Amino acid sequence: MTAVGIDLCEIPRIRRSMRNPRFCSRILGRQEYAQLQKRGFPAQSVAASFCAKEAFAKAMGTGLRGFLLSEVELLRAESGAPYLHLSGRAAVLAADWTFSVSVTHTAGLAAAVVVGEQKEGERHSGTDLLGDGGIGRTRTPERKQ
Repeated sequence: MTAVGIDLCEIPRIRRSMRNPRFCSRILGRQEYAQLQKRGFPAQSVAASFCAKEAFAKAMGTGLRGFLLSEVELLRAESGAPYLHLSGRAAVLAADWTFSVSVTHTAGLAAAVVVGEQKEGERHSGTDLLGDGGIGRTRTPERKQ
């Protein structure tokens, strides 16, 4: 199964939110925070991180429920390629998925696309990861032919 999430946000809106000293520490994970801190917290990069988190939530079909934003980190490999690092409830929620992420920005907008591929093999079955009675994404085992 493939799942796709996309998000677009206005960089000036994120820049305004960054006036609150707690904003970045609330939405960014530890590694993500450190990477962005080294670069002086550029608003377009913080906006891209925020978009990646929203796109992940859309791909999972959960909205922003069941995990903390800081548990979904947009990190950069040495090559500069972006990737998602998941921890906590986000990692549990997405345990049988792998993700690719792409981010971009202009002077005023940031965007992210997350593509999730469900791993082969056993699926979570009947697990209510969000505590919502199964309203969020549930998984069933694949039938062997």
